[in-house]
Amino acid sequence: MQSRTTDNRRRPIRRRWFAVSGLGVAGLAAALFLAPADGLFGNPAAGSARDGGSTGAGHSSAPSAATPSAGLPSPATVRKAAGPAAAAPTRVSIKAADFDVRVLPLTVSEDQFASGLLVPPLTLEAYWLTNYGVPGRGSVNTTYIAGHSLDGGDAPFNRLSDTGLVGKPVTVTTAKGVLGYVVDSVTTYDKNTLKDSDIWSVAPNRVVLISCYTQDPWGKNVVLTASPRR
Repeated sequence: MQSRTTDNRRRPIRRRWFAVSGLGVAGLAAALFLAPADGLFGNPAAGSARDGGSTGAGHSSAPSAATPSAGLPSPATVRKAAGPAAAAPTRVSIKAADFDVRVLPLTVSEDQFASGLLVPPLTLEAYWLTNYGVPGRGSVNTTYIAGHSLDGGDAPFNRLSDTGLVGKPVTVTTAKGVLGYVVDSVTTYDKNTLKDSDIWSVAPNRVVLISCYTQDPWGKNVVLTASPRR
């Protein structure tokens, strides 16, 4: 997106954060809208994402407007992770995209789920949604990691809007070790359809990165999915 400033000599470019509003419908500033999390709260049997328990969150219906680079594998076909046991992610990198970010935990409260709104910190780091899954051997749910794109500057998540990343390796570092993944798909969604997309299906071992699509940051989100390498 081009800066609205027409004369950079007189008016410096203003850097503006684009929301990772894609956990639901369109949002502005730092608004992040969540898909419903049925069974996430008030259900002790669901377990917590921190200890690998299932959250029961996610939807299986396809989006009404999406531009996929490759089909999203069904949850049943996602390969199981080998190596370290499932644990909190601390870093994620994609060498082909010059993408290497620290991952910090972000827990969605019951009130935030009830309102459907979450405001992540405005930083260059990535944020793992602790209410969902963790990556690694024994994973029981999808791992979601979100981050901001940046207008008027460079941010790591700006580099995910590239369908050429399909098939490229992804490295996820966790509290238990290092895991290897491969990019399955890079897909853009209208922000008002993402909350109903199949990315919310429970898919153990799948890692999902979400940000704003750099070519249409106000209207679309980009979603990168990855599964364990063979």
